[in-house]
Amino acid sequence: MRLLIVEDSPTLGPDLRTALARDGHAVDLAADGEEALRYLAAYRYDVVTLDLMLPRLDGWAVLRRLQGREGGTRVLVLSARDQVEDRVEALNLGADDYLVKPFAYAELAARLHALARRGDAPAPRLQAGPLVLEPHARLARVGEAALPLSPKEYALLEALMSQRGKVLSRAALFESIYDARSEASDKVIEVLMSTLRGKLAQAGLPELIETRRGFGYVVAG
Repeated sequence: MRLLIVEDSPTLGPDLRTALARDGHAVDLAADGEEALRYLAAYRYDVVTLDLMLPRLDGWAVLRRLQGREGGTRVLVLSARDQVEDRVEALNLGADDYLVKPFAYAELAARLHALARRGDAPAPRLQAGPLVLEPHARLARVGEAALPLSPKEYALLEALMSQRGKVLSRAALFESIYDARSEASDKVIEVLMSTLRGKLAQAGLPELIETRRGFGYVVAG
């Protein structure tokens, strides 16, 4: 998933970004509402986590700006405000979910995955021959054998499998699995592709990912 965390806490925001990135997600962090809107104008996100008490432009104003938004981005409000009235108002303004601080990271991660699954009825699994991806559990297997992948290798394979038959450029793949502040270049995709192909070859699938020179990579339909 590509996620935007909107949180002004100097500890919680970076901690969430680190934990979610460790799980293989592409994560951007905005410290105020105006910065959040700039990110939202520049990138497409699967889910946004939104604090309500923000400097410069608060979360309520961000929600109002996002009303009627297109593109399928979901909003999960993370707030210390625990009154029923606050939850109702946030949901009426277009929030998709509301989680009160403090919260358990496991619950946050589960809610983010649940929100990302909403929408256009995504397939519960992705399959190409004996290779199966279980996006909800972030697991890959070939037949009955688990395919051990790093979070970024899994994210790369999921990006290709979810658009099977479509050629994806190196830049497009980079944007789907790395956040905007990453210091890496899109050449890191070539390194990930090499290690991913090595593991696929060991599992008996050396030709699953095709290279279209000058265009990108594809899992053939």
